[in-house]
Amino acid sequence: MHDLIDRYPTRVLDTPALIDRTDPVVWTSDADPEILGFESRGYLHRTGAISPDTAARCLAEITRIEHDPDLRGDERIIREESGEAVRSVFDIMNLSAIVAEAVEESGAAHLARRILGSEVYIHQSRLNHKPGFVGGAFYWHSDFETWHAEDGMPAPRAVSASIALTANETYNGPLMIVPGSQRVFIQCRGATPPDHHLESLVTTTPRIGAPSESAVTEVVGTNGIDVVTGPAGSMTMFDSNVLHASGGNITPFDRANIFVVFNSVENRLQDPFAAAAPRPLHLAARELPEPRRQPFPQ
Repeated sequence: MHDLIDRYPTRVLDTPALIDRTDPVVWTSDADPEILGFESRGYLHRTGAISPDTAARCLAEITRIEHDPDLRGDERIIREESGEAVRSVFDIMNLSAIVAEAVEESGAAHLARRILGSEVYIHQSRLNHKPGFVGGAFYWHSDFETWHAEDGMPAPRAVSASIALTANETYNGPLMIVPGSQRVFIQCRGATPPDHHLESLVTTTPRIGAPSESAVTEVVGTNGIDVVTGPAGSMTMFDSNVLHASGGNITPFDRANIFVVFNSVENRLQDPFAAAAPRPLHLAARELPEPRRQPFPQ
């Protein structure tokens, strides 16, 4: 049983709707222009979050993990539908000390605390890879819809940091964000099948947990689309409820990013709101971290 009323019902069987968000986007009174911009657009972008050397060392981890015989068949490594190329590596901060150090260098956790107004913990970490010519698309979605439905995250009090390990150009499948869409929750249609993650993490055309074409058209028509590009080492932090996607990569130029989700400790996971059982722990951590000795920065 849930401790909270479900204010963001989804995976409905009738016609899905757009629901006004009832929670803040920024949970503090931080008047920094960067934070105010995040509140307005649903994301912010920084260059030079990590050094070029750090980015290069993280990028080399893809090859190491891809060819590590001990990780062959590991459920944390997701490969493209079309072949053996690595699409995502989950639990990357436990699999790679180099990546964990890079996330620390980026200052992402500090920024997440400023936005969420509390201590945070890592809900999920992964490395997204779109190798040249074969990198698949990630269809339009709100992360919070999945985390709410399948992980039991009560409210959109979480943010994601995407740290570029290669240049993210307009032509190699960069992140596309619908600015302002964080203020509306887009319901999705259809009941969640058992072990849905086994399909949803691989496919480029999801059946469940994806907004309808009419909903995407409506929200994009109101807000437009921002294409987020930047050099290796840049970082984009975005709200858990913002609508986003990225196209496939048919260029010779790889695109790779570290992806880390910070959830407020005051937003801990419950039972899934629209699934029979929670997803595995490498997709949704359920243990809270040890308390910090210092209070979170205001």
